[in-house]
Amino acid sequence: MKSAPRNNTRNGGMKTTRKVKRVINSYIDYKDSKQLLKFLTDQGKIIPRRITGLSAKQHRELVTAIKRARHLAILPYVSEAVK
Repeated sequence: MKSAPRNNTRNGGMKTTRKVKRVINSYIDYKDSKQLLKFLTDQGKIIPRRITGLSAKQHRELVTAIKRARHLAILPYVSEAVK
């Protein structure tokens, strides 16, 4: 029985994602749109926790703040580039 050829990549063909450390030292305020925009992609999606390096508690607070800001029209639901 012959095995399938393997890729010569380090991690078995998986894409590598750069971990970008974004630090939150204070309260996550839903009115601070500049801070919240750091955690959104160009399309307006929330960057996952494994990439931002936030703790689970911080990420939950961040998601709540982003959703509140979207609801109050401080942040857009979808970026202008996507429209």
